[in-house]
Amino acid sequence: MYAVIATGGKQYRVAEGDVVRIEKLAAEPGATVEFDKVLLVGNGSDVKIGAPLLAGSKVSGVVAKHGKGDKKVIVKFRRRKHYMRQGTHRQFFTEVKITGIQA
Repeated sequence: MYAVIATGGKQYRVAEGDVVRIEKLAAEPGATVEFDKVLLVGNGSDVKIGAPLLAGSKVSGVVAKHGKGDKKVIVKFRRRKHYMRQGTHRQFFTEVKITGIQA
């Protein structure tokens, strides 16, 4: 069984037992989180699609850890204008282990 959930402005395909890296959540490691924005639930050839959300469906998980992603280099450059700015960015994330899908 799998589901498509929406969180942090993105959509993720998850199944039970998966570890998903999502945008940072305000929850402590070990805490239980529930995602109620479920867009699709599939079990083999049986697929339920929401319009836009499935009513009564939710996906639960446990927060595994928080962290920062890889460093990305940002460059702003204008040719022939003596303009160049460089910077870096590391995005915060939360790893969630999916424990259950309720359709």
